[in-house]
Amino acid sequence: MDRSAIWGRWAVAAMFLVNGFNMGAWAPQIPKMMERHGIGSGLMGVLIVMIGLGAVSAMIFAGKLIATHGSRKMVLTFACFFIPMFPLMILMPSPWLAVPFLIGFGAFGGCMDVAMNANAVAAEQRLGRAIMSSSHGFWSLGGFIGGALGGRAIETFGYAGQALGVAAICAGVMALMARHVVNDPPHPGETKPKAQMFPRIPVLYLLGAMALFSMVPEGAVLDWAGVYVKQELGADLTQAGLAFGLFSGAMAVVRFLGDAVRNRFGAVTTLRVSGIIGGIGLLIGALAPDSGVAIAGFCFAGIGVANMVPIMFSAAGNYPGLPPGSGIATTTMIGYTGYLLAPSIIGFIAEHVGFRYTYGAVALLLLVVASLATRAAAADGVKA
Repeated sequence: MDRSAIWGRWAVAAMFLVNGFNMGAWAPQIPKMMERHGIGSGLMGVLIVMIGLGAVSAMIFAGKLIATHGSRKMVLTFACFFIPMFPLMILMPSPWLAVPFLIGFGAFGGCMDVAMNANAVAAEQRLGRAIMSSSHGFWSLGGFIGGALGGRAIETFGYAGQALGVAAICAGVMALMARHVVNDPPHPGETKPKAQMFPRIPVLYLLGAMALFSMVPEGAVLDWAGVYVKQELGADLTQAGLAFGLFSGAMAVVRFLGDAVRNRFGAVTTLRVSGIIGGIGLLIGALAPDSGVAIAGFCFAGIGVANMVPIMFSAAGNYPGLPPGSGIATTTMIGYTGYLLAPSIIGFIAEHVGFRYTYGAVALLLLVVASLATRAAAADGVKA
């Protein structure tokens, strides 16, 4: 097998790891930021929604840029802008001064997400086997490391030290792996599929809606699980970091097995069972009598949520007649509105009724995805 293809597989895995590590490191910073600036969950929800707004707004253009310049060039470009956004938004002396960097964090992180998924499709084609679920596994592994160790890092080095350390680690990983990222320009003599910002293909929008319903729970745990277990269940900051960290860790383990599971049982069955497991896990978290049970519930939910989004992205990225960037950009853009909608809605509702009812409602979204599982059958187009 081509050694460059093998290195390319690990290079795109590093891109997923960096992106997830940043998002995981952000989770334990949220309750710390609320304390530092003296703000409630409602206002924090408004600030968090800036991340989603930046992501969704920028993703409109990501697919066309990737199709024009290739996923390799764009994933590296987006990453170089994404990495410094995290310490910049953390170090701002007021929440309002952080808003431009929150938007930038979402915009460059979201565009990097589209580009690295498109590059994973290119790596799949080069390797001749599926790697999408395991690539997302590296995102979850990064989230686990960033979330599980982030709270302890803040307690040890302070919020500024943690943020600067995260940026330094990510820059080091990028420097080591950048040259190995798969190059995917159009081949001479071949007709390049036309890139469209809004492809007129209804199934992509349905897949996007399913991704949205799958990403709302992921965003709900990322942004609010730590606040929930800390404020309502009496957890300390380290446990608050574990709420998302173990959720992401469970996702990582299952995603590393996801390609084999999907090829064994098929995309439809995998998606249906995953939605049911994820819904049950969130219900456990919602009904938990203490922080330990809640964290266990979120961990179980991570097992279910793990392979849902990769299946939708794989189906969209392999849609015939479109470059991977266009199909993935459309589905990802809609899916990321989960990150746009969930934080603000959950924050405002939780301020009035608490997080328990909110997580119970979010669990129902996963059951809706389970009922629509047949729509993602195209994900079986790439075989491991």
